[in-house]
This record gives sequence, C-alpha cells and structure tokens, in this order.
Amino acid sequence: MAIKRASQKAKSGNVFGHRHKQPKMFRAGLYARVSTNDQQTLAMQNRAMREYAARRGWTIALQVREVNSGAARREARESLLETARRREIDVVLVWRLDRWGRSVTDLLATLQELEHLGVGFVSLTEALDLTTPAGRAMAGLLAIFAEFEREVLRERTRAGLGHARENGKRLGRPATAAVHAAEILKLHREGISKSEIARRLHIGRTSVRRILAWTYFPEK
Repeated sequence: MAIKRASQKAKSGNVFGHRHKQPKMFRAGLYARVSTNDQQTLAMQNRAMREYAARRGWTIALQVREVNSGAARREARESLLETARRREIDVVLVWRLDRWGRSVTDLLATLQELEHLGVGFVSLTEALDLTTPAGRAMAGLLAIFAEFEREVLRERTRAGLGHARENGKRLGRPATAAVHAAEILKLHREGISKSEIARRLHIGRTSVRRILAWTYFPEK
C-alpha cells in the first residue's frame, strides 16, 4: 500500500511531501540575417538554430529572417523585439552576434533591454548564453567594449577635425545658395536663364528660383 501511494505521488509530481516543479518550456524567437550579397548561409543559420532549440527542449514561437546590409534598419529584428516586449517569447536565439547587432553599442543596448524584459539571449557561434549566470557575467564585458568603441570614435572624430583645420578646410555646415543672392540677381537682370545661372554658380535651379521668388515677392 505504501509503495502504491508513493507511486501515485510520483505521478502527481509530489514526492516525499514536496511538489516537484516542472521545468519551464522556453518559447524561443529565432533571428537569422544575411547581407544582400550573401543569401546562401540563411538556410544554414536556420537549420543550426532549430537543431539547437530542439536539443534544449525549446518551443520555436517565432522565426524571422532578414536580408539587408549591416547599416540598414533591421525591420525583422525590431518585430522580434516587439514580440519580446509583449512577453510572447522567453529567449532570443541568433547564429552570431554580428548577425544581431550593428555595433557593440547597439548590441549592448538591445541585450540590456532584453535583460530588463526578462528575456534570455543565446548566440550559437560565440557560445554566449545569457540564460545562465556565467553568460550574464560575460555580458558585463560588453559594456566595457561598448565604452571603448565610443571612445575610439570620439578620438577619431577629434583627430579628423584637427587634421581638417590644419589643412585650412572650413568646418561646419556648407554655405547655402543664399550667399549667391546678389550674383543671382545680377545675372537674372542681364537676361541669363535660371538654368544657366545655376550652372555657373554650381547650385540647384530650385535654389535660384527660390531666391528670385523671395526677392521679387517677399513675404509680408
């Protein structure tokens, strides 16, 4: 009889007076991206991520694919983040970090948002798993790299501006067509066409027309 009761408890998940907590079934969102000129690896990324999710016992709730250059806005990635914000997935799975982030700063910003949402992040190639304590510790290093990247960019910008000044280059916004107003009026009074004026002064015809309109029909 005792054996039978123990068996019933085991089936009900209550063993030795303690209810056994079933492991959580993670809902995974898979993200694959390739550049416009390299679409051959898309199937490989998808296959590897699906196999990994299966080994971890995860349910694939969403799978998105993106084909664009690294600098382009990633609409599919944004849709996946919206799914995370709605708490409809528990983990984001990518093939490689550079498939997900445009830069270290961008990568860190998105990972911090996912952490705030309680959504994990796994990158297969780098073996980065932010669902584990060790993986979350590694994420702290990304903040250091992001700050390093920002400092490098600031230093390059300062160096570039300094070099330009040394070579006598004018910095800031370029002069607008308005500085040519007097010359535009002079040529127009001489009977020169708007197209020819624009060609001579190396400005757009629209700018010529705008200046002439403002001169002869100023706003009240």
